[in-house]
Amino acid sequence: MSKPKRILVVDDEIANCELLETMLTGLGYEVETAHDGFQALAQLRLDYDLVVLDVMMPGLDGFEVARKIREGAECPDIPICMATALSGKEDRLRAVEAGANDFISKPVELTELRIRIASLVKIKEGQDALKRHQAELEANVARRTESLRLALKETAEARRSVYQAQLETIERLALAAEYKDEDTAFHVKRMGRYCHLIALKLGLPPQECEVILYASPMHDVGKIGIPDAILLKPGKLTEDEWVIMKTHAGIGGMILGGSSSQLLQAGELIALSHHEKWDGSGYPNGLSGEAIPLWGRIAAIADVFDALTSRRPYKEPFSNEKALGIMTEGRGTHFDPRLLDLFMASLDEVLAIQEEYRDPE
Repeated sequence: MSKPKRILVVDDEIANCELLETMLTGLGYEVETAHDGFQALAQLRLDYDLVVLDVMMPGLDGFEVARKIREGAECPDIPICMATALSGKEDRLRAVEAGANDFISKPVELTELRIRIASLVKIKEGQDALKRHQAELEANVARRTESLRLALKETAEARRSVYQAQLETIERLALAAEYKDEDTAFHVKRMGRYCHLIALKLGLPPQECEVILYASPMHDVGKIGIPDAILLKPGKLTEDEWVIMKTHAGIGGMILGGSSSQLLQAGELIALSHHEKWDGSGYPNGLSGEAIPLWGRIAAIADVFDALTSRRPYKEPFSNEKALGIMTEGRGTHFDPRLLDLFMASLDEVLAIQEEYRDPE
């Protein structure tokens, strides 16, 4: 059985309160009373379904009480029935403006009271049902939003994990091409960071800068296919040996080609183009100027600087001054002039990278 509806009767005359309480109790309602507007506003915290409100009261009249109910935060939409002897149109309009939902005339007649109260109680039931439905919808939305948030978090973590695994695989692939020579173990790390620095100075978007950071270390992966006798030869290569050595660019392109990974695609491009020269005298395709992919032009500068300043089977490391002098001579022939100028203008940062990733003695 449902609980009886609770009605607050507000009237400064005790006799009127008792009469309405008797009539409403007989109609099956649970009734409480208040004898002025101040008491009524305080009691509203007790959760009623309807207020029957007298108009003519000292202190706060019914109009003001209705207005404060509508303005308050406790129960601003509770139905209000004004019990009044006033019958003028102006008084009723004032009551409506104050927030009244209906009127009942004094002296109160039982049938009219039953009909009007029942109608207002149904309004309250409808409001409560709508609130419950809204609360249920909000709870469902909150639950689904939280589930979606958790799912998105798991998806992001999974993607992050896959990306990190991809970066680790790429790093190990790059190191595989260098493992034969311990002195070049840090070459791939310096290479990536030199390229990243040039990309930043050029003002490339952050995503492109990150791509070249992780893709450029794969530039020499094709050396896996070069015989040790050529790759580790301490002296100058013969013409035939040099022809074989140059194939590492194409081998790298084949190893990295055909992937859907953005990083491997970038690695393929860099592998194939980092030995091209600005004047067209490079290999494997003899590209020149801006026909050489930008990432290849950037990698060419980083690769040559690191090769000149590192120990190789065929040479001791050059000083930074000598290496930079050689590179300056290659401005506009070997290297893109604009990119080389950016590199030269960033020497403090270049040398900081060189120091941080210096090869073990």
